[in-house]
Amino acid sequence: MNNNTLSFKQIFSIGLMLFALFFGAGNMIFPPFLGQEAGTSLWVAIIGFLITGVGLPLIAVIAIAKSGDVQTMANRVHPLYGLIFTVAMYLVIGPLFAIPRTGTVSYEIGILPFLSENAANSIWPLLIFSIVFFVITTLLAMNPGKLVDVIGNILTPLLLIILAVIVIKAIISPIGDPQAPTGAYVDSAFFKGFIEGYLTMDTIAALVFGIIVISSIKGFGVTKKASITKICIAAGLIAAAGLAIIYVALAYIGSTSPNTLGVQPNGGALLSVAAQFLFGSAGGYILGFAIIFACLTTAVGLISSCAAYFNKIVPRVSYKKFVIIFSIFSMAIANVGLTQLINISVPVLTFLYPLAIVLILLSLINNVFKGASIVYICALIPTGIISIIDGLNAAGLGSEGLNQSLSILPLFSVGIGWLVPAIIGAIVGFIIALNTNPKEQLQTQED
Repeated sequence: MNNNTLSFKQIFSIGLMLFALFFGAGNMIFPPFLGQEAGTSLWVAIIGFLITGVGLPLIAVIAIAKSGDVQTMANRVHPLYGLIFTVAMYLVIGPLFAIPRTGTVSYEIGILPFLSENAANSIWPLLIFSIVFFVITTLLAMNPGKLVDVIGNILTPLLLIILAVIVIKAIISPIGDPQAPTGAYVDSAFFKGFIEGYLTMDTIAALVFGIIVISSIKGFGVTKKASITKICIAAGLIAAAGLAIIYVALAYIGSTSPNTLGVQPNGGALLSVAAQFLFGSAGGYILGFAIIFACLTTAVGLISSCAAYFNKIVPRVSYKKFVIIFSIFSMAIANVGLTQLINISVPVLTFLYPLAIVLILLSLINNVFKGASIVYICALIPTGIISIIDGLNAAGLGSEGLNQSLSILPLFSVGIGWLVPAIIGAIVGFIIALNTNPKEQLQTQED
């Protein structure tokens, strides 16, 4: 039976599922660190962070609901671009960054705080832990099923309860007072927060896993595309509200911590120290236990999804072989450590995120220009060029002369110089499409 709508209970259930897809233990490490650095500029910075960390993932899910999947969306530029872009999304959300991050976050919060100083400075504890972590991940990903579901259903609520207790305690008995902002937060708190939201990788995750939400909605008997989109919006708002509350709360903890807890190298260390300060060693143990298993569940889900996709495009390599390949690769990458892994990911995400943002926004208005590829091309070319330069700057490899020349671009100095060229490019592409044979240039999409 086909339905055109769902009950609030059903939509709420989908919203919670979407929240669980987005909410990984790794996401918890960025808001506290933002709070620590933003200090008294926290509220300005967190607005920018919420736009890219919460708002864009919501919009991405809606875009996927209208388009079908990420490769279909990217194919509007060109089929080759569609394949390359989709592979890049899976690699970033998979073995390059997101999967290794599950191991490093687990170690930083669940193991490192309880090691002696000598052990903490040795490479062996992380190596041994990552081997054990990814061996277990591999075994579970070979046959993902009820065990992972049970762990996820138990550990995600437990993690939320632990976070709620920590946040409430921190509000009732503040750790300290916010300090003056540091670094880019001094002059550009909003835009620095905006770019920091890239690190959650939830917009990329939404492109990759949005199809799961759509399948769940269809499972309730909803088949009309307009109805699916409306339900995605409603469920997305529920998930977004939950994420926003958690991010703001964790950022607040970070902002009140430096005077009392000292400046920490990353959000994982900060959260662990805060838990121990508020509740003693027991608080650290409980938080660490919950995060290790939550990260394990996330790692299994990511490896399973990536292995299934690459098995689809390279069928001669089996699903299980891809699981083993991705697990070994992720284990090796995890051993660079959390702080270094974040530093490596920043230039890559600085390059890829603008391309994803522009693709998502154009997909939302696809019918306005009737899917003309030239609009996507003209918008994405300048976006890509500027984003490459921004990525090189983030890696410390930028050219001072080139940056000076490009400083005339609006927002270039704060890392969003791609925005205006993308808009101009889309407008130019639209004008070209209007003056070209529609049979050749306009590929009408039914969204």
